[in-house]
Amino acid sequence: MINIGIYIYNNAEVLDFSGPFEVFTTAERISEKPVFNTFLINQNDRIVKARSNFKLIPDYQINNHPKIDLLIIVGGDHTNELNKKQVTDWILDQSTKVQIVASVCTGVFLLAKAGVIYDHEVTTHWEDINDLQIQYPKLRVKQDVRWVEQGKIITSGGISAGIDMSLHLVKLMSSHQHAIATAKQMEFCWSGL
Repeated sequence: MINIGIYIYNNAEVLDFSGPFEVFTTAERISEKPVFNTFLINQNDRIVKARSNFKLIPDYQINNHPKIDLLIIVGGDHTNELNKKQVTDWILDQSTKVQIVASVCTGVFLLAKAGVIYDHEVTTHWEDINDLQIQYPKLRVKQDVRWVEQGKIITSGGISAGIDMSLHLVKLMSSHQHAIATAKQMEFCWSGL
């Protein structure tokens, strides 16, 4: 069983976490055998208020979650998260333990702040590419791509691009056929086909 931990926080972009969550839970649902165990993690809040006051309850906090195989850091209004040393320390620590670290949209800023990425090839939401390049000039920021993969680090463009990236992750961690079947079940036109 592959444990997928999705880190969420107040003012996170809803589709940044719900898109990947839907991909992995759909992939699990259509699988003949258990493959993915997907859960939401937050620093310590019992209720998270994502963008547009979308409220949800995380499954775990950063101090009590199961072992993670795939860590996904989502984007949104991430400014407050950048200033939480406990969070960035946790992200860095987890990055040394997991098989793959991924980010959706501006979640890449948290990976950079934590020191997980420093001179990597990455991407983010088109509107934030310049800011990312200015704040972290050693990063090689790609434009006009849905996701970028470098070793065990995968970053995606904004919002819906996280779904494309997650289907790619299903392909990597399960099979190409499983990813195709998941996209079909979701009625999603996957750009990774």
